[in-house]
Amino acid sequence: MKRFAYLLLVLLAACACRNKTAEPGYIVQVSLGGWHSPDYTAEQIISRIDTVGKLIPVQKVIIGWSLDKDIYRQVGEYLHSKGIKMLIWLPVFAETEEMCSNSPAVDLWGNIPANYDLAAGEGFRFNCPSDPQNAANVVDIYDRNFSDCGFDGVFLDRIRTQSFVSGVGGVLNCGCALCAEKFTAEGIDLEAVKAEWADKGDDFLSVTGYSPAGGFEFENPLAAAFFKAKGHIVSGAVAAIADSLRSRGLEVGMDLYAPFMAPFVGQDYGILAAHADFIKPMLYRKTFAPAGMGFEYDLLKAAAPGATGYPEFKMDLSFLDSQLEAMEPYACAKYPGVEINYREGVVPTSPEYVTESLSAVLSHGFEGVVLSWNIMEAPLAHLDCL
Repeated sequence: MKRFAYLLLVLLAACACRNKTAEPGYIVQVSLGGWHSPDYTAEQIISRIDTVGKLIPVQKVIIGWSLDKDIYRQVGEYLHSKGIKMLIWLPVFAETEEMCSNSPAVDLWGNIPANYDLAAGEGFRFNCPSDPQNAANVVDIYDRNFSDCGFDGVFLDRIRTQSFVSGVGGVLNCGCALCAEKFTAEGIDLEAVKAEWADKGDDFLSVTGYSPAGGFEFENPLAAAFFKAKGHIVSGAVAAIADSLRSRGLEVGMDLYAPFMAPFVGQDYGILAAHADFIKPMLYRKTFAPAGMGFEYDLLKAAAPGATGYPEFKMDLSFLDSQLEAMEPYACAKYPGVEINYREGVVPTSPEYVTESLSAVLSHGFEGVVLSWNIMEAPLAHLDCL
């Protein structure tokens, strides 16, 4: 009888541990706006996170990228008292023009692609990923401005090139002399890519099909090779920055495009996941701005209307599930991003949308979800449904 009681206790303890491990964790994002004049006070941020923390288990808070250190110190003291980690939201290849001098990314014809001004402090002007000074500038921004604020980690954003926001030149990018050398080392002659584009036009980007595991299959071998090499170059540069920051004892998270669009902007999931503690694919079905899945896909088709083979994706649960499936092979922690904030005309979410998306993400058994991209703009109804 005693042995039976002992075994029962062991079984119950094991079940409790399993349930505790399986419980999803949530990461909350707080967008303070640009480098200057933060949009919120420390008191407002703490109050909102306290409200959210009573509803769900908050593991980490991503906050930035204002230069106001007092906000981080006050918020950090509160978060650490609750056992919650604080990560600085750090832009890498864009939004740093106010902080340092950078060499811009250019398309294969030497032009600087048009930017996308969503809001103040978000110009989406991208810098060359191959210039070592650009990379050094990012690490220096952390060291000079944030290293003494109590951060547990960094969350790397803008780790890509421009997208089809700027037309085809946004993705046939970067074509500067430094990047041309990198492409040559990858076996790609950018002059040959330009010649092929001049000859084929939109058809250069035609595909023969799509699968979550393999992504788009380019009809043109040179197009396939170009985007593969681009992924190595851009993501390799991001990996080096991540490694430098991790050497400072920091946890590293990464903001990624949804898997189906990531190769166009130079994000190689295999490389990035190997240098991150967690990745956050932006699975935004209701965002009509950069990184919104439907928004970016529509721009692709508008930029290259003659390209063939692209499916008519619906931004429904089935498509969301396909992107979640595409994330599964990677070994680091996975926290897909779901919009929870609301902004008319930009991110028209609803409690039903939030609930539907979170349920889909959690059904895949990932570590958790990132409540994106600004918990301060989330209506109370979007919090209650959690």
